Amino acid sequence: MDKKAVAAALEEIALLSELAGENPFKVRAYESGARAVLTFPGDLADAVQRGELCNIKGIGKSIAAVIAELTEKDESRTLQKLREKISPGLLELLQVPGLGPKKAKILYDKLQIRSLGELEYAIQENRLVSLPGFGARTQEKLKSGLERVKRYAGLFRLGDLLPLAQELLNQLRGQEGVLRAELAGGVRRGLEVDDAIVLVAAIPEPEGSLSAYERLFTGFHVTPGLPAHLETTFTKGMRFILKLTNLESFGAAWLFGTGSPAHLDELTEHAAQKGLRLTPQGLFDQGQLQPSGQEEDIYRGLGLPFIPPELREGLGEIEAAVQGRLPLLIQADDIQGCFHVHSHYSDGVNSLAELVSASRERGWKYLGLSDHSQSAYYAGGLKPSDLARQKAELEDLRRANPDIKIFWGIESDILGDGSLDYPDEILKDFDFIIASVHSQFRLTRKEMTRRIIQAMANPHCTMLGHVSGRLLLAREPYEVDLEEILEFAGQHQVIVELNASPYRLDLDWRWLRRAKDLGVLISINPDAHSLRDLDDMAYGVIAARKGWLEAADVLNTCSPGEVEAILKRRS
Repeated sequence: MDKKAVAAALEEIALLSELAGENPFKVRAYESGARAVLTFPGDLADAVQRGELCNIKGIGKSIAAVIAELTEKDESRTLQKLREKISPGLLELLQVPGLGPKKAKILYDKLQIRSLGELEYAIQENRLVSLPGFGARTQEKLKSGLERVKRYAGLFRLGDLLPLAQELLNQLRGQEGVLRAELAGGVRRGLEVDDAIVLVAAIPEPEGSLSAYERLFTGFHVTPGLPAHLETTFTKGMRFILKLTNLESFGAAWLFGTGSPAHLDELTEHAAQKGLRLTPQGLFDQGQLQPSGQEEDIYRGLGLPFIPPELREGLGEIEAAVQGRLPLLIQADDIQGCFHVHSHYSDGVNSLAELVSASRERGWKYLGLSDHSQSAYYAGGLKPSDLARQKAELEDLRRANPDIKIFWGIESDILGDGSLDYPDEILKDFDFIIASVHSQFRLTRKEMTRRIIQAMANPHCTMLGHVSGRLLLAREPYEVDLEEILEFAGQHQVIVELNASPYRLDLDWRWLRRAKDLGVLISINPDAHSLRDLDDMAYGVIAARKGWLEAADVLNTCSPGEVEAILKRRS
């Protein structure tokens, strides 16, 4: 296990211990241990081997033993016992926003509530009002939280769907008789959340025996035809759909398997206007089926250029194709570097040197380091003395790594009044500043908009981070006037972040096209807290493509010299 995984295991032990009613000091100790692991600058496995864990502040003998077990065996007997002890129903209750371990345990012990359904019924019966620590206001909040959980049920983030889809696709391609297999559905279109993984495969006799595929993916419901439709459900309600066709109709099946319904409806109407008929079997011209081994065959037959799957949402892409106005979308190879990367100085896992090395390995020409500012105490925000130490280390790294440009930045909290964290005499020393909201999410739309614009008006503000504050399937965006925010950004040359974390993907792709129209420069930022998080840039590129962005619309496609000039344009 790496540091991030070890810290997550310690946090889970703390959570389960609290649910089990164990000593609060023990719970806090495991929470402190998790923070200590995350901010430990060295190699955790080496520290275990040398017996130096207890020298780390926040780690005692018992927690050190758990950490050693996790690093050496990838498991913990302490964690396993707690998992066996705690009812799954109790953990299910923690999905509800505003329902922490203490309140969940009260519900479990006092009202024997062991599922979300039982919680919903108890709220309907008004039974939470008289419980200690609850009351009518808390009950109403839990009701709203429960409605949100139900709304998210069966939906999954792209970051969960895409890796699994690729794994299933590799399995499918390895099966005897599979002539071709491709990813389809909302995952191929780059939707930030969806309810299914869809694959399309060509086999010799798709309308014949399906037994081999039923054995490969058990529990399929089968709808015969062309393409044949096989569907099953994984754990937690994730659907898996497999469409089987022949090579001659693969392009049509792939097109229809990808969607969206709105795009297909408009495409079908476009075909009808040309006297053609478009079906999942292919394109018919005067009753004759035209070959459609590739999607391009369909679009060509309709007199259209190929429309990238990310654009297929029925949002004007067919009209743009007819008029020759489709964008030349940004590609992964266009990326030359990234910003918004946290180190162990705040809540990141890795050292500055490790992050620089990892950036070089990815072929990047620059890296923008930006830990949390001092007001983010919960994330180890940097005090002025920490900044001095970090800057000195960064200067050493610059001298040792002349082949990669290292920009020094900070993710400055936007305080309640719209001011930036740190006084101007400190802010002016950074190469760039990402201004982000991390607190007071419940302001009115007018108040939040005014707060963010006040922060952007500060000439030291280079970028606006995770604009809406959303956490996909976890937290709704706060109330804010995005039109006014983007207009201000465009007028005052404030870069707007497309946060590439699959938990955020914020700015939403639906607003990226508007940002582009307003002249806003977008920076795709991974918001990385580990080396692995740097690869989230791929999700940002997908979202950027979905928002009709071209290379020229994105800061990360610029050369180091160009980036340096852009970062200085407001100072």
